Amino acid sequence: MRIGIAGAGAVGRSVAQELLDAGHKVLLIEHEPRRYEPHTVPAADWLLADACELAALEDCGMELCDVMIAATGDDKSNLAAALLAKTEFGVQRVVARVNETRNEWLFTEAWGVDVAVSTPLAMVAGVEGAIDVGHLVRLRGLRQGKANLAKLTLPVGSPLVGKTVGEVALPENTALITVLRGNAVILPQPDDVLEDGDELLFVADGAGENLIRAVIHGPPPLRSTSP
Repeated sequence: MRIGIAGAGAVGRSVAQELLDAGHKVLLIEHEPRRYEPHTVPAADWLLADACELAALEDCGMELCDVMIAATGDDKSNLAAALLAKTEFGVQRVVARVNETRNEWLFTEAWGVDVAVSTPLAMVAGVEGAIDVGHLVRLRGLRQGKANLAKLTLPVGSPLVGKTVGEVALPENTALITVLRGNAVILPQPDDVLEDGDELLFVADGAGENLIRAVIHGPPPLRSTSP
């Protein structure tokens, strides 16, 4: 996907690098010359402009972006950029950073915001939410990065569909903590059968995440049921 990010401060750069590492194309838009530092995220495209101005978004080709992230440190700027991206350029998914919790009520579809978030990892998850079916998405770091909360939405045809929870050989230091199915929250039991569309929430360390991906995309290793 092509993703435009308004704001190239510490948060914007962090989100940009995470998305680049995931294989996306990123455009960073920054209007403050002191924060315009292309060498800090050299793989991204950069534009020195104000994302709250219609002409600036036209110049950067915002209509070509699949996702726009308003990641500045000012809520008014984020709302303005989000509204322009959605209403003037038809960006399919707009993720906006909330800096002040008292302003959170404003970050709605009325202002062009699809997802309102407050942390860099949540912004990345908000982007991946557009394509998260079949992909493991990290939602939150735990214990200072020693573990992570991650989500997987099972697509139709997944090798895990039709298997029981007990048949899925989870990596060491990994736990399936919840299955979300429609409006139901399921505490997974070994005999529960997984269905397409299930949202699985895991807690895992970094190595565990990679092994979960291997289970998802390859034939799932099964625990032996023989005595």
